[in-house]
Amino acid sequence: MTSESMYHRMMGNTGMQVSILSYGFWATYGVKERLSGDDGINTAKELMTIAREAGVNCFDHAEAYGNPQGEAERIFGIALKQLQEDDPVLWRRSELVITTKIFWGGSGVNESGLSTKHCREGMNACLSRLQLDYVDMVLCHRPDPFTPTITVVRAMTDLVRNCKASSWGTSEWSAQQITEAFWIAKTEGLEPPQYEQPQYNMLHRQRFEEEYFPLFNPPYSLGTTTWSPLRSGFLTGKYIDGIPEDSRPTQPGYDWLLTDLEERKARGEYEIVKNLAKYATDNFDCTTAQLALAWCLKNPNVTTVLVGATTAAQLRENLGCIDVAVKITEDDMVALDDILGNKPADWIGPGGVGPRDLKTL
Repeated sequence: MTSESMYHRMMGNTGMQVSILSYGFWATYGVKERLSGDDGINTAKELMTIAREAGVNCFDHAEAYGNPQGEAERIFGIALKQLQEDDPVLWRRSELVITTKIFWGGSGVNESGLSTKHCREGMNACLSRLQLDYVDMVLCHRPDPFTPTITVVRAMTDLVRNCKASSWGTSEWSAQQITEAFWIAKTEGLEPPQYEQPQYNMLHRQRFEEEYFPLFNPPYSLGTTTWSPLRSGFLTGKYIDGIPEDSRPTQPGYDWLLTDLEERKARGEYEIVKNLAKYATDNFDCTTAQLALAWCLKNPNVTTVLVGATTAAQLRENLGCIDVAVKITEDDMVALDDILGNKPADWIGPGGVGPRDLKTL
């Protein structure tokens, strides 16, 4: 895949064009048990280069990512500086869209949440680790039930107008919370949220396709950076015959995935993945992961899909999903809905306008 093969979509009302695949740093860097002798920096540079050369321009972070916390941002900051020295054209800042998220900043009583204090201090810490003057997108990593929405909107507005972020958005907020923030901003002359980062995949689609649906249209025109397109690796099919020794559920801090896998087996989702694997092989000669990623891309309300990878082979496989997405037809989407069996009952179509086609931007 070359950079010429990459597609871009507008990120809400920001005016920024973002590649339809982005590289996410959650559970990818900063885990001590998986670091190589170079502290992960060479691995980060290798994978970042593969992504960038393929046309990926968006790199996603959060203050909470890494072990110790913030380590993922620190590794990225060092790697980016070295890459910019090696190839200043490919890595020029004006072509990159770099994000971070604020909410979980530490164990202290004022080191988390969305208070003005933590938004300011959390952002300063993120920028220091990333070695940047600003980020293009800052997101409220979760809603804060203890901080009034108007306080959050003002705090985010301060970050944007003080040139520490180009725009702001939310992650896993309800549609009601997003619209509240939007209209507070509009009536108070503040900066409105421009995008949401929700989970979206073949097995988790109702909220995105139902609750958020009105927000994809004016006046909101919400952009999206969707996470967990492979349902924490489940949609790759790698858990069908057992849990691989080097997979995420075997890592410290991810024990919850073991319980999650048992619940999925009880819901019959293992059989769904087996059927998806057969459909992928028979119809596209691709992997189950590529089909799952391509399915996400066929929804034009998905601005960009966050993919994570710890090896070059894994990342290249994920990037190959674009070729699969181009081949998927409406008949394929119907067939996949039949396999999944979870299409929202009151489904009214993606965005209400235009065909689900990657050429339609």
